[in-house]
Amino acid sequence: MESTNTADAAARQASQAPHRKLLDFVRHNRLDPAAILESRRKDIEALASINITLLAGLQSVVRLQAEYLCDTAADLQALARGGESAEGKASAGAAQALPRSLHKAVAGLRGLSDTLYKAQADSIATVGRRIAENVEEVKGILRPKA
Repeated sequence: MESTNTADAAARQASQAPHRKLLDFVRHNRLDPAAILESRRKDIEALASINITLLAGLQSVVRLQAEYLCDTAADLQALARGGESAEGKASAGAAQALPRSLHKAVAGLRGLSDTLYKAQADSIATVGRRIAENVEEVKGILRPKA
């Protein structure tokens, strides 16, 4: 039983060793541990913000794709209904529907790419701001307290 307690204590000390080294470094260099923790908290908030932005962008893409598919299906149904009439009208309907469908497809793809670009640009801007803030925070943290 005593060997189990000794092994548990040794395991706890081994798992705490890296943390103790870090705390000793912070204390010996007179760094502000609260500032270090606050900086990491801001990093986590920035990552959460990026994930929310990317999720919103992906949801917009899915919504646009669904709208595009519904519009295309409606156009195809209308074209099929028009095909039941005389042969002359069917070819004229198809001749008008194809360019219109192509235009919608190009506009839909443009909208999708704009949505993806905006989501990525917003995410990159958030990362850039956080990196700049992080550099300033690290400069402040590394200045020893008097």
